Amino acid sequence: MKIALITGVSRGLGESIAKLFLESGIHVFGISRNSNKRLEKIAANNNVSYHHYPCDLGNSKELDGMLEQIKGDINQYDPSLLYLINNAAVIDPINQVSQIDSQALNYHYQLNVVAPIILMNQMLHYASMSDTTFICVNITSGAAERPIYGWGAYCSSKASINMYTITAALEQNTLKTGHKIIAFNPGLMDTKMQQTIRSSTKEAFHEIERFKGFKENKQLRDTDTVGGILIDILNDEASIENGKIYSVNEYT
Repeated sequence: MKIALITGVSRGLGESIAKLFLESGIHVFGISRNSNKRLEKIAANNNVSYHHYPCDLGNSKELDGMLEQIKGDINQYDPSLLYLINNAAVIDPINQVSQIDSQALNYHYQLNVVAPIILMNQMLHYASMSDTTFICVNITSGAAERPIYGWGAYCSSKASINMYTITAALEQNTLKTGHKIIAFNPGLMDTKMQQTIRSSTKEAFHEIERFKGFKENKQLRDTDTVGGILIDILNDEASIENGKIYSVNEYT
């Protein structure tokens, strides 16, 4: 039996990945602030389970309170394979680093860095103790690899996720656990995050006109298409390269 634990399932890429897992007969445990009735219907139509855990991953107390419940619920299924898709993230605050609000920065790092790392650590430990194969995908961004004016928080948070991914994978290779941890860059997608980017100001984000052009010129990918590429990568389990930072651009 296979289970996929996915963050940010209320919309966008997280919803698309969850839908594709459910349609392929895999039970999904979804984490997001808001519920998703569509996923509940898809699960019912495919005779699989969908569990939703309401949680703001930017709140450390909410995350801590949810983890034991999730592990207990997963344990009832006794899965042979556990996927973790760390998808939830925010782009805000978009601003010059000297102008970033400290509270907004704390929230950003809790949601984009601390929460996915804690989830990965906890699920990796669970899998190791229960003899369950573990495959983790940390959703990253090309912003991790270049500085972008106004994106100091986002660029650095995604760079942190990349390095943590590579380090964790190195440990698994050395320990010969068989667990695999990768990152996946989904590229430009038509999501709420892109709306947030386009609603910023030229003063805060110098590349705003370029990003508006992506929308106007229909250069933003559909999340179902991107999700399908990731699922194809995961389905070829033997070929997954531990520690690799995959990019959707390699497959389109």
